[in-house]
Amino acid sequence: MEDSCIPTVRALAIWSGAVAGLMMILVGGLIPSALIIPELDFPIKILNLPSNWQVPCLLITALVCGPRAAAIASIAYLTIGLWQLPVFHGGGSLSYITTPGFGYLTGFLPAAWLSGRLAQKMDANNLIYLTLCAFCGVLLLQSWGMLYLLIGSTMNIWTEPLPALLFSYSIVPLPAQIILCPAIGLLSLALRFLLFIE
Repeated sequence: MEDSCIPTVRALAIWSGAVAGLMMILVGGLIPSALIIPELDFPIKILNLPSNWQVPCLLITALVCGPRAAAIASIAYLTIGLWQLPVFHGGGSLSYITTPGFGYLTGFLPAAWLSGRLAQKMDANNLIYLTLCAFCGVLLLQSWGMLYLLIGSTMNIWTEPLPALLFSYSIVPLPAQIILCPAIGLLSLALRFLLFIE
């Protein structure tokens, strides 16, 4: 009797994680990222980063809920955005497929899967390892987006030159996303501890 409940509980955990991940991705797109720079005298300096918490929320979902939940959340996010709900940076609809940023959005799926799988492979309740898993996810996401830019530029889909597209879509947000990897690792570690994930 107990063995028959395990697949049901696992499925419930995956779908619950996917719904939570989708909500995190949607809300994360609204939260700008920043660094707090401590100083000896007040006020504390806040350095705004050219990024938001959307990608970190995706990676936190992958590291805490696993690759399946994060992949489902990614697919749901893309589906919502492609069906005319303005959740993407520039809105949303099927025409968004022809924008340079769409490659990065499709990169959510492999980045989530890779980060989640890496977190399942070893003892992931380690800040350095979770940070490295997040870093691998960021690198895969950026590589996927750059590949999309390369293909689109080769097919002359966009009027902007490839170096300008790479600069605005990869080079500008990449340092901020890398800087956020330790925060992703720390938040994931805390959530894994609170949820008793081993």
